[in-house]
Amino acid sequence: MTIPQEQFDDLLSRTALAALFYYPEVAIDDDGPNLQNDIAYCLEPVAGIADEDAGRLHVAIGRVITNPTAHRSELLALVIELAPAPAA
Repeated sequence: MTIPQEQFDDLLSRTALAALFYYPEVAIDDDGPNLQNDIAYCLEPVAGIADEDAGRLHVAIGRVITNPTAHRSELLALVIELAPAPAA
């Protein structure tokens, strides 16, 4: 299944928003706002992607949310790898 570029763009936008509002003291596993919920929210646009690729994105998104400066290029490279080439 090919995921359109627009859905990857939505993933990146959601990740940027989650990173902007990330607060390190937010619990990792309670019922309120947490990192796992943020990652799941970011992955929603690409829900049909292969499990292996979803796992790679899950890790990359978590890293970007918690430290955008150090990890954003990793996520961008992964999105470029997984997204279809733009139509000419």
